[in-house]
Amino acid sequence: MAAILLDGAAVARHINSELKQRVTKLSKRGVQPGLAAVQLGDNPAARIYVHNKVRVCAEVGLYSEVHRLDADCPERVLLTALDKLNLNSRIHGIIVQLPLPRHLDTARIVQSIAVDKDVDGFNWRNLGALVDGHPLFVPCTPQGVMTLLDRTGIPVEGRHAVVIGRSGIVGKPMALLLIGRGATVTVCNSKTPNLAHITRQADILVVAAGRPGLVSGEMVKPGATVIDVGINRLPNGKLVGDVDFEGAQQRAAYITPVPGGVGPMTVAMLVDNTVTAAERCAAAQLLAAAPAS
Repeated sequence: MAAILLDGAAVARHINSELKQRVTKLSKRGVQPGLAAVQLGDNPAARIYVHNKVRVCAEVGLYSEVHRLDADCPERVLLTALDKLNLNSRIHGIIVQLPLPRHLDTARIVQSIAVDKDVDGFNWRNLGALVDGHPLFVPCTPQGVMTLLDRTGIPVEGRHAVVIGRSGIVGKPMALLLIGRGATVTVCNSKTPNLAHITRQADILVVAAGRPGLVSGEMVKPGATVIDVGINRLPNGKLVGDVDFEGAQQRAAYITPVPGGVGPMTVAMLVDNTVTAAERCAAAQLLAAAPAS
């Protein structure tokens, strides 16, 4: 029997509907959540990603800005732009579309975003706090995966989860979230020896290696949940994940499609983080305005 599709697009629509209600409450207090996206160059894929984020912001009721800079933009110009956004009271969340051109120090750029506006969750303070389970913001893709599992009723506690990928954006925070929920977690990468032996032990398999077709159907444990975070464009223009979908679908119990699986959840979590940032800001303003007792 073929696996049940985990429809991230459908779940994201429900989440966005809930976010609209939170935005409406904020609007009654004179607050509109605001997101600023910074994009360098005119990479077609990056342009699509930013467009999708701005589109969902508009649907939910957020204010958004897109700041496009030249690909050869000096680092000081980008840092100055981020400094201005950090001080902009209308902006509650800031993202820089990655990857950045090679002449820029990505770590320095990302760490220059104010921690209370770091809605991507990439600031080292947020990532460090995630180790203890108390971040201001959780990176959007791992949080989207956890939310998708929760909303579809797939248990995590007591399961063996295997994460393929070790990036600070997906792999590492994904492992931390799963550990925090009581899973036994193994972290691998594309160079792990005997990778198939490990993946066949996974009750939950999360693949975020950026290599199309890395995981074949034979590498999936029968009855497993397969979460494909990868999104790769083949020479023929087709979008595929890191998992051989057709093969894995015949062995897994649940599987995410590409596209339409994790991607919409990532955007929903970005908007959720931005709304949360606006709520925190509004609460702080209310506290500051309260008369001293």
